Amino acid sequence: MSALDGLDEHQREAAATLRGPVAVLAGAGAGKTRVITHRIAHGVDTGAYSPQRVMAVTFTTKAAGELRGRLRALGIDGVAAKTFHAAALAQLTYFWPQVAGDEAPRIVDNKAKLLAHAADALRLRLDRATLRDVAGQIEWRKVTMRSIDQYAALRRTVGSLGTDALVDLVREYEKLKDERRQLDFEDVLLACAGMLEAEPRVVAAVREQYRHFTVDEYQDVSPLQNRLLELWLGDRRDLCVVGDASQTIYSFTGADSRFLLEFGTRFPDARIVRLERNYRSDAAVLDVANALMRGRPGALRLVAARGEAVSPRPAVTAYPDDQAEADGVADAVARQLREATADQIAVLYRSHAQSALIQQALAARGVATTVLGGKRFFDLPEVRQAVLALRAAAVAPIEQGFVAAVRDVLRGLGHTDDAPAAGGALRDAWEARAAILRLAEDAPEGTTLRAFADDLMSRAKDQHELSMRTVTLSTLHAAKGLEWPHVHMIGLSEGLLPISYATSLEGVDEERRLAYVGITRAARTLSLSWARTSGHRERSPSRFLAEIGPVLRESGRGRPGAAGASATSGERRSPRAPTPSRPR
Repeated sequence: MSALDGLDEHQREAAATLRGPVAVLAGAGAGKTRVITHRIAHGVDTGAYSPQRVMAVTFTTKAAGELRGRLRALGIDGVAAKTFHAAALAQLTYFWPQVAGDEAPRIVDNKAKLLAHAADALRLRLDRATLRDVAGQIEWRKVTMRSIDQYAALRRTVGSLGTDALVDLVREYEKLKDERRQLDFEDVLLACAGMLEAEPRVVAAVREQYRHFTVDEYQDVSPLQNRLLELWLGDRRDLCVVGDASQTIYSFTGADSRFLLEFGTRFPDARIVRLERNYRSDAAVLDVANALMRGRPGALRLVAARGEAVSPRPAVTAYPDDQAEADGVADAVARQLREATADQIAVLYRSHAQSALIQQALAARGVATTVLGGKRFFDLPEVRQAVLALRAAAVAPIEQGFVAAVRDVLRGLGHTDDAPAAGGALRDAWEARAAILRLAEDAPEGTTLRAFADDLMSRAKDQHELSMRTVTLSTLHAAKGLEWPHVHMIGLSEGLLPISYATSLEGVDEERRLAYVGITRAARTLSLSWARTSGHRERSPSRFLAEIGPVLRESGRGRPGAAGASATSGERRSPRAPTPSRPR
């Protein structure tokens, strides 16, 4: 069986192009991870690649773990699938003793804490929020490769900190860090790049080790990460980058999509492959996504692989206030749960502060939720306890079947057949154990308790999270890379999306891309909503609703509060929606 089997013509073109610079412009839901893994597998299968000579760079440890898992499923082991930081740290740790004659410096485990010490030295009284924002400025300065003097020339401020005080604090932080012989996260990239530039023996060894490079989410690379990639690559050309300019949502951290957009200019003979066939979303959802990004630099036009729309057109609902929006969306979710499972539904929003009302409204209706951004599944205490208990139970012979044995172990830890009430820690723990039990029920026939426990340990190592059967609540940023059959996007008003501090054209464009990411998370149905007031403050609909309004108007599914021409532009008020009653 060939690694190219099962790919469409464009995916196959990308996976079969093993040499030379290649840019895969992969739209949302177009199967980019499938292309990356099958391309590497095809290279190994044909003898073009040695697995140990391949480096696949991702942006999160979770993505790296998923990549390793998919490669293993294709029979490929030995590929270095790492984040930029993990790869740089490994090289720095290995070569530092050879170059400097001692151990590499320790890594700062808490930047804000070190900044607090620097602030104390300058007799500055700063709260945690300010310290976190200063830490963000330090990170941005370094990944954009600016010296402190160049940063000072930008005349930035943070909260009550004026430019001079901010720069003094940055200098004191660097001084304190050097005195303690420490490196922060960004220093790892800087130090690795500096070592490669200054030490010919080191760069030669690294280039001998890695010959073929693949970079996922290339639209999100920073100038520093791209410089490190150039040093790894040297004058060789075996580079494949994969990305989508429309999903650039981390510019505030230094991400620069021009590296993707200008790839063909830097490599005039590069093979450019466009993946625009979307295997995730209904055509009605993609119409909205395409309308939002029409005419934007690098925008791809997504086409639904399943053909014509089969789900209802997305609609926009205007609610009188935030509470009514939360109640209305919670009622819509409760209705969906008659036909869908909870883990098939997500509610997305711009900022964490918007989660409280919707979480309360769902809990009042008996709907359990998981807020993304909390602890990872395998870091939950009840999950760690369950894995240890399963490993211990695997030592002794079992008399009943495998699934029954898993159920007994979980019952010994307090698991019950009936779920506790939603909205509390007991329900959260129950959902976590239930996810483990479902995995056991889905395991291949003949699975042993020991093999199951080992599989859980491997999943924890590679961060292959299990899905709990709860409704997901998530910021738009945290939702990137995920998908659900049913998505509700709330808070589409000016000041929330786009966020109030996005005042420049570049800032608004970033918010548009963030909205696009949210829209393209939906596979079947998408609902959009906003509230006319917040407290005593009037709101107006997001400008993005006006941009997608024509697409929504074509649906002919108008109803009170839905987005027609006037409702979308805010020219008329839809009838005041009553606050839904809570279940008795």
